[in-house]
Amino acid sequence: MSRHGATFEIESKTDSYAARRILERAYDTIREESRSVREGTDDAQALLREFEALRDAARHPTPGKLTIIYEQDDGKFED
Repeated sequence: MSRHGATFEIESKTDSYAARRILERAYDTIREESRSVREGTDDAQALLREFEALRDAARHPTPGKLTIIYEQDDGKFED
C-alpha cells in the first residue's frame, strides 16, 4: 500500500476560503456518487455524514490545517 499526503496551513481568510472550497467540492462529489452508485447503503450515508461534518466545520474562517491522505491499495478493481 502506498500513501500520499498533503497538508495545507490555513493562516489567512484567503487560505480558509480555499480549504472551505476544497471540502465543499469533496462533499458535493461524494453526495453525487452516493446518489448514483451507492444510493441507500449504510456506508454511503456514513461517508456523506463525515464529509458533511468536515464541510460544515470549514464554514467558519479560522486558522488551522487541512491534511489530505490518499492510501492506495496494491490490488486491482474487479471487472
